[in-house]
Amino acid sequence: MSFVTVAVATLPSVPLDFEGNKKRILESIRIAKEKGARLRTGPELEVPGYGWYASDQFVRHVFLIILTVHQSRPFPRRRHIPSLLGVSGSKAPLLIDILADPVSQGMLLDIGIPVRHRNVRYNTRILCTYRHIYGIRAKQSLANNGLYREARHFSAWTKEHTVETYYLEKCARDVTGQSTCPIGDFILSTPDTAVTCETCEELFTPLNPSTFAGLNGAEIILNSSASHAELRKLKSRLDLIANSTRKLGGVYVYANAIGIDGEARMLFDGSSMILVNGEVVAQSSQFSLRPVEVTISTVDVERVRSYRSEHSRGVQAARQVDFPRIECDIHLGRTTEEIYLADTLEIAKPIELKLLDTMEEIYMATAVYLWQYLIRANAAGFFLALSGGLDSSSVALFVYGMARLVVISIENGDAGTLQDLRRITGEPEFTPTKPEEIVSRLLHTCYMGTIHSSDETKSRARRLAETIGAYHSDINIDDAVSAFENIASKALNGFAPKFESEGGSVAEGLARQNVQARSRMVLGYELAQLSTTARKLPRAGASLLVLGSGNVDENLRGYYTKYDASSADLAPLGSISKNDAKEFQRWAREKWNIPIITEFLEATPTAELLPLAQNQNDEDEMGMTYAELSVFGLLRKRDKLGPWSMYLRLLSDWNDQSPKDVAEKVMRFFRFYSINRHKATIISPSVHLSAYNPDDNRHDERPFLYVVYWPWQFNKIKKHVEELEKKLKQKSGN
Repeated sequence: MSFVTVAVATLPSVPLDFEGNKKRILESIRIAKEKGARLRTGPELEVPGYGWYASDQFVRHVFLIILTVHQSRPFPRRRHIPSLLGVSGSKAPLLIDILADPVSQGMLLDIGIPVRHRNVRYNTRILCTYRHIYGIRAKQSLANNGLYREARHFSAWTKEHTVETYYLEKCARDVTGQSTCPIGDFILSTPDTAVTCETCEELFTPLNPSTFAGLNGAEIILNSSASHAELRKLKSRLDLIANSTRKLGGVYVYANAIGIDGEARMLFDGSSMILVNGEVVAQSSQFSLRPVEVTISTVDVERVRSYRSEHSRGVQAARQVDFPRIECDIHLGRTTEEIYLADTLEIAKPIELKLLDTMEEIYMATAVYLWQYLIRANAAGFFLALSGGLDSSSVALFVYGMARLVVISIENGDAGTLQDLRRITGEPEFTPTKPEEIVSRLLHTCYMGTIHSSDETKSRARRLAETIGAYHSDINIDDAVSAFENIASKALNGFAPKFESEGGSVAEGLARQNVQARSRMVLGYELAQLSTTARKLPRAGASLLVLGSGNVDENLRGYYTKYDASSADLAPLGSISKNDAKEFQRWAREKWNIPIITEFLEATPTAELLPLAQNQNDEDEMGMTYAELSVFGLLRKRDKLGPWSMYLRLLSDWNDQSPKDVAEKVMRFFRFYSINRHKATIISPSVHLSAYNPDDNRHDERPFLYVVYWPWQFNKIKKHVEELEKKLKQKSGN
């Protein structure tokens, strides 16, 4: 029998935090070794932090000092920039420190790092051990769509089944005694098994590299990833891994990053896994505040060999093109006797993958996002304009959920989270026992009423703030609105705009609504800057982060005022649909026992920017429901459909509606989407959780300017509707 204990490290991806990343990597190696593992892998680009290369200013410097001076003319080094592999005399050598640390002895390590080879930059895995580098495996398929821009700074390794000679810098030679090592596409052969790598995007390709390496005898596949969280996505990720190894057989060790990236738009959800022949045998947490989580499993490699004994696989394996083999002298396996004597080691058995339901994902994702954003920004808390409606109340609940997660983490012995909380609050002895204690220090809510606001929304906002423990203010902003309107009137020679109900035009009514919304934004930022000082908090003078309340459906249609209260430092709801927000509130009401949420769920969605007698209703104003907006968003972004193709699709999907109704809804959506697309340039940052997030900064790079009536497409739709109606009349006449 051949038993191998493997360890997968789930680590936060903190761009440019070289020293912190190094410490977390070393800690993960220590834990893995302590638990008996001899093989350890971690997330993609774990040394510099995934997403660091998005900084064009930094990327020029970092590659000048990574590994190679032999392949190209060296550039002057800057003392304040640390080397990733290590530079003699540098203040913060990174990979070399890991290789030189005795904790690496007897361990086969798979570590993510960028490399420059022959003036080409690669995203790579370093397979190494104490004072020795076995080889550098370069990524062959780069993530270059949606949220990812790897091809901006990396090139894919295109020479399959090929290695080249890589020349090491002096600092690496001094530690390893090597002048060169192989780089490329290879299998690492140990005395008792064979190991290969597959990096993130490669798993999602039709011909993933591990299939061919597995046919050539690789029994353990290490996948290092930085796969972002998206609602309802984890099951798809598992299916890809499971199906790959179910056909191929093998031990698949999948390491994912956790936490937000440097741009605060991606959230990695962890959930690293170890699978054997398509079955999950170990899984890490999905979302966590822990800085280091190591998942261990002892697997029987003989199960892989037995699984692969089918004749049909053998025929394909026999004709598989051979991979270069790199010899590794580390015995990864353990004998039956060693397993028996090691009390803490157990042979892995299949387990049920833990999948959070969608509402738990929303809770955990927003909690981790808000907490890590707050910690890295070193702000004193959050400010939220709490309107008494569903969207802003959902954001308030997200902050409350964050506080709940922090309390749970502290109760579980997470000293780092407690230390961060004390630093953020400025209270060195603060140890919370309930989430309300945290919310009272970190969240300032404010109801900004006008003459058009109702007593019901004002009361709901105040009572929700009291329930979750927030510091709350009630103010009336009519004076500010009147001041802006008076200034505008003077500039326009005394012109005074009116609402439509008062005899004014549509443009006049919109202007009067928008000045209210924009006044809230200005006042919100002022209160966020002054709150800690006025309240005489320990961190008086420190600003609060302003939270926005826009949801993904309203962002998509452009149903918000540019530079109003939706313009904030971050928008926790910005990639979550209105329907999911409602479902989350129902979930939170039951799980957290907050009965007042019922009032928010039953209230009619309204901006309260018109006279109350007009009964303003969001869906009526938009001319479409939130459920329909979600459908439009998915078809537009995920399925890549334009007006004509979307109309054809919905004719089938919405067969309970007339062709004319379907056509009108599709044309209305695209007209308002294109009219308001320019607003996407100022959408507040939000963690990406929706497949149709219209955030133009990373995920959605469609044009901003359209011919808003789409003449070719709309005319084609109208003509098709006319033809269908004729045929229906003829059919009914017959």
